[in-house]
Amino acid sequence: MALSTRLISPLRPALAALHRAAPGQRQGLSTAPGPGHTIDLRGIFPPLATPFSPMQEVDYAQLEGNLHRYTSIPFRGLVVLGSNGEYPYLTPRERLDVVSCVRRALPKDRLLVAGSGCESTQATIELTVSMAEAGADVALVVTPCYYRGAMTSAALVQHYTEVADASPLPVVLYSVPANTGLDLPLEAVLTLAQHPNIVGIKDSGGDITRMGLMIHKTQREDFQVLAGSAGFLLGSYALGASGGVCALANVLGAQLCQLDSLCREGRWKEARDLQHRLIEPNTAVTRRFGIPGLKKAMEWFGYYGGPCRAPLAPLSSPQVEELKSTFSANGWL
Repeated sequence: MALSTRLISPLRPALAALHRAAPGQRQGLSTAPGPGHTIDLRGIFPPLATPFSPMQEVDYAQLEGNLHRYTSIPFRGLVVLGSNGEYPYLTPRERLDVVSCVRRALPKDRLLVAGSGCESTQATIELTVSMAEAGADVALVVTPCYYRGAMTSAALVQHYTEVADASPLPVVLYSVPANTGLDLPLEAVLTLAQHPNIVGIKDSGGDITRMGLMIHKTQREDFQVLAGSAGFLLGSYALGASGGVCALANVLGAQLCQLDSLCREGRWKEARDLQHRLIEPNTAVTRRFGIPGLKKAMEWFGYYGGPCRAPLAPLSSPQVEELKSTFSANGWL
């Protein structure tokens, strides 16, 4: 059972310290962890797809199979229960079981980032505490959006501040306007970046100017910016982003890690050429065909994709052919 907010708040600093990752020693283009950073978010994080059986039950055996393959790729960590994990379609029990399953299979030197954002502040705090108990290292908290007209900068700052105050885990903000219809305002991000338990943001909006300004304005804070898509990963790195949480990493994880390395080594022409070949496949498994497209592509590369949970529908035959041609045209199939 999750601890109450009143019980957990006094324990937050000590509990958060238990989950801080030791800064790495990699030479890099993007923000170094340095003495001011409590956790190192540099690198690629795939937002895991949740595998379902033909009866649309969570298939933990297939999840473990995918995880076994992912451990051979130099990911910084994994994100579970994000948008690509069909988080809104999972029951509270399933969410915790998925985190526990991933934690058991994940090497200890890889970060486990778990989505814990709910519509209410109280529910977000309770789920974040439960995620910590299940083995998560970092909480990824999406913007509440059901009453989006009331989600002013002040309301969002208050929400995230209360969550971060009570959370036993470091908190990463999550702005995904394509799904929520709500872009976390820049002024709110800059205010929240000053909170000692808010360590970064996953920005999926794709506005490079906004990301660059965010990185520039938070250089003095313990705060790291993560690109939320493979389509603008190189551009984000050029501006100083720390890493990327990219749906395409479920399919082309080694290639995205290669792009990460090329950018850090300053091999910009090679990085640009690789980035060009990733843009169309990334668009296909995100904006064009979404999670059904992502899961279909996973199957072509040896992973278990399987069905989505209703009401998400499978791709039609013409859509499958279009998706396959996109990967083939860019030299991946």
